[in-house]
Amino acid sequence: MRLGLMVGYSGAEVAIDIAQVKEAESLGFDSVWTAEAWGSDAVSPLAWIAAQTTRIRLGTAIMQLPGRSPANTAMTAMTLDALSGGRFMLGLGTSGPQVVEGWHGVPFDKPLTWMREYITIVRAIFAREAPLEFAGSRYQIPYRGPGALGLGKPLKSILHGRRDIQILSGSMAPKGQALAAELADGVLLTCMHPERFDVIQSNLDEGFAKRDPSRRSRDDFEIAPTVAVIVGKDLDACRAPLKASLALYIGGMGARDKNFYGEYIRRVGFEAEATKIQALFLDGKRSEAVAAVTDEMVDTLHLVGPPERIRDRFQAWKASKVTTLIVGAQQREALRLVAELAL
Repeated sequence: MRLGLMVGYSGAEVAIDIAQVKEAESLGFDSVWTAEAWGSDAVSPLAWIAAQTTRIRLGTAIMQLPGRSPANTAMTAMTLDALSGGRFMLGLGTSGPQVVEGWHGVPFDKPLTWMREYITIVRAIFAREAPLEFAGSRYQIPYRGPGALGLGKPLKSILHGRRDIQILSGSMAPKGQALAAELADGVLLTCMHPERFDVIQSNLDEGFAKRDPSRRSRDDFEIAPTVAVIVGKDLDACRAPLKASLALYIGGMGARDKNFYGEYIRRVGFEAEATKIQALFLDGKRSEAVAAVTDEMVDTLHLVGPPERIRDRFQAWKASKVTTLIVGAQQREALRLVAELAL
């Protein structure tokens, strides 16, 4: 199992502890990851990290599709990959309808088609086999639709990038996971039940059956969930921030009838809990929603408590099919403990 470190996500200020990143690199962590919601972007902090590290790989988890054209994303990926000596991994995701329509101001329409076209275009740019031309339902390159001057011409990237830059797709939804297995080099998961991989496996199998044999083999496919690690004697205190986070994702990161995170939590055995949390959250009862997140939910999805307890509970992750465990750990003690257990 490889280890990744998640840093600098969703805070009111951009806060990257570069000493922590360097320690993770020295401990043998394989990768460091940044993300974006509606605050800090994922790329700028990663470029800053790239300049101050030498070995650790650099991943986005995720870059949002509505924030950039496929061509801009490909340019960004190739540039950062070149500047870092071939260390970049491109994690992509649609985000959800609230962010897509409420922040980026574009329709959350046919997200699977959107991701399929996006990855196809980015791969074509990486490959540089021909000037870029694409005719899809979301993208037409060159553009010849309403308002076009008719002067667009197919172009090939001036930059000769690495054609096999890894592309990972972030998805908690079954069809999105199937698409990741078909087109991408891995799937990024916001959370995962380590002992219920069957819930994901059938989706991946569906995608693998359609996979182009020229792509990386199934054995090289990345399974990369994010897991928070908090070391402490007071279990309630360790669980508290994670209960707040789970309540937000299950209750607020989606509509009542469309919440990918809540649907996954239901499928892995917490149906009654997820239904209650969502109802409370959407009714404006935030504190009650947080209180409805059970200890078992936190303990299943994350690693909390004294070191001995984490050592014991880590065995489920080590026995799982996870290839890269992306760790959210602000404590140096947690960082070192996970490195000891995994590496």
